[in-house]
Amino acid sequence: MKVLQGILSESKDYYLQAREKIKKKLANLPKGSVKERIIAKKKYYYLQQRVGKKVVHKYLGKRRPEEVVKQIKERKALGVELRKVNEALRIIKRSEGRRHG
Repeated sequence: MKVLQGILSESKDYYLQAREKIKKKLANLPKGSVKERIIAKKKYYYLQQRVGKKVVHKYLGKRRPEEVVKQIKERKALGVELRKVNEALRIIKRSEGRRHG
């Protein structure tokens, strides 16, 4: 039983560290999405994001901001990974709660 507890403890430590790394990465990536607007037959790009209850648009320029688009895709992938890590931590917590005599 101690072996199993050791494995659970190591797994919990691993997932806690992974969660912190993901959260740090997410803090440095932009939220929202890139929107293209056509005004007077010219394209303009904006970062659209929610701030409280409002939707805010931040001007990015006339050229497609590939780096911002890449960062937003990375943020979405990290969000999926964070959900998986949190689910693993919930499973570990449930299994720690069960005490067998």
